[in-house]
Amino acid sequence: MPAYWVARSKIHDPVEYKKYTDLVPAILEKYGGKVLARGGDYRIMEGPEHFERFVVVEFPSFDEAVACHRSPEYQAAAAYRRNGAGEVEQVIVEGGEATPI
Repeated sequence: MPAYWVARSKIHDPVEYKKYTDLVPAILEKYGGKVLARGGDYRIMEGPEHFERFVVVEFPSFDEAVACHRSPEYQAAAAYRRNGAGEVEQVIVEGGEATPI
């Protein structure tokens, strides 16, 4: 069952942040990730308007999405944005039918 990595970000230092975004596509691909949306036009329908960039990545499974995020190569790339270049909220959610409440 596929899983989706959803990220919201705000970029403070585009030059430093680009060091992160230059590395990420190859890392995602290694774990079977496929970018479905990255940047582009958006409209916040509900919630805070703090973030300005949105990314959705599909992975073959929840475990592969988590493994990608926890991988040494992703953590090394993320260090570029974690040093103040940007703020990010990320969530990984399993696709498929909704679970009962």
